[in-house]
Amino acid sequence: MIVETPRQDQLVDQPHRIEKDLLGPLAVPAEAYYGVQTQRALENFVLSGVPLAHFPKLILGLAMVKKAAAAANRDIGELSAAKYDAIAHACDRLIDGEFHEQFVVDMIQGGAGTSTNMNANEVIANVALEYMGHAKGEYKHLHPNNDVNMSQSTNDAYPTAIRVGLQLSHAELVDSLALLQQAFAVKRDEFHDVIKMGRTQLQDAVPMTLGQEFGAYATTLGEDIERIAGLYDLLREVNLGGTAIGTGINADPRYAVLAVSHLSEVCGHPMRLASDLIEATSDMGAFVLFSGMTKRLAIKLSKICNDLRLLSSGPRTGFNEINLPPQQPGSSIMPGKVNPVIPEAVNQVAYQVIGNDLAITMAAENGQLQLNVMEPLIAYKIMESMRLLRRAMDMLRERCIVGITANRERCLELVNNSIGLITALNPYIGYEDATRIARVAQETGRSVLDLVREENLLDEAMLVEILKPENMVNPRAIKRK
Repeated sequence: MIVETPRQDQLVDQPHRIEKDLLGPLAVPAEAYYGVQTQRALENFVLSGVPLAHFPKLILGLAMVKKAAAAANRDIGELSAAKYDAIAHACDRLIDGEFHEQFVVDMIQGGAGTSTNMNANEVIANVALEYMGHAKGEYKHLHPNNDVNMSQSTNDAYPTAIRVGLQLSHAELVDSLALLQQAFAVKRDEFHDVIKMGRTQLQDAVPMTLGQEFGAYATTLGEDIERIAGLYDLLREVNLGGTAIGTGINADPRYAVLAVSHLSEVCGHPMRLASDLIEATSDMGAFVLFSGMTKRLAIKLSKICNDLRLLSSGPRTGFNEINLPPQQPGSSIMPGKVNPVIPEAVNQVAYQVIGNDLAITMAAENGQLQLNVMEPLIAYKIMESMRLLRRAMDMLRERCIVGITANRERCLELVNNSIGLITALNPYIGYEDATRIARVAQETGRSVLDLVREENLLDEAMLVEILKPENMVNPRAIKRK
């Protein structure tokens, strides 16, 4: 989404109002609910083309923080009931999904998130002013800084809003992961009796079932459901009330505890106040850990998709053990070709998430002294990773996993023709004979079973017993040679 930014010389020919800040007067579109500082950021930061509105949960987080702060200031007696009501009304409308298009600042910005914080302050102030019966920009009645930003700094309000936004996104990510995990579990049960050849280093290993293979995918994804939930608890610790650097300057001593208590009520998650606000203001450790978790999940998904592409390769010259549901023609020149486009797309999402994690790592490392000014990039990339992963998992489940079918005959054919089958016979005929049979099979192209029968190394009844699928794919007691 590219934000078209009107230049000042264009604005003067359009309906506008003049607002003032530290740097002087500036034209702002008359219909805009944002104000002068947002307008400056619009003109300064034309970078990613991704505005704050791209991430609705971040806007909800900002609105919830502002409402909680206003409630705390009202409780203390620093904000009048009328102003609180107006601010709370504006925040509620944002929480309900209104005015999100007014959050126009680029996700990548200088100033440690000040432009994001002021975008929120200005929109809330102007919505509140209209509720009070005043025009946009009449800040003498309710001011973005003096009232909406009371007892706050960007340095505590913004990171708190990011954490709230992540809390609100948690259920969506975990739900998508759980549904994908369940889809693999269904295939585990469906394919429980499909005997196939397992592989290591892309070479024949030992028999297994296709159900065991898909069951492993279900298990590895299930592990991450619990771990993601555990890491979310780290993101519930906030520095709200620390203001500029964590010392709490310009905030009443009662404010921090009240604000965090109100925030927990507003967002529905048990947020808690950090014990050391100075440390919490500059530390990005929780974001680094959570980003690492998204990378771990991305790597798992990519590995699974690599496997799906291999297992479905061919159809005539590859593994061809499974069929992926066809989604679109695969070539503009090769008739009949159908590509594994869904796993391929998930692979690319995974690479993007891995790249995002590196960007977050570098941004977290590059903080200096009492603040990390790279927090906008951290917020952008974490939220982008979560959004991409959620969409990728939904796509993979709906358009690929649920429609996978097994080529049972092909799987069995590969087992019977595999030299790896000798491993199942090894305890009964001994390692030396097993090695010799494997070498002869490799050199002549003959099957392992034919060679064992030809040399009378095992009688037919024993062979039949050994080669029962349930005996090859599970532990069993063995009478070794």
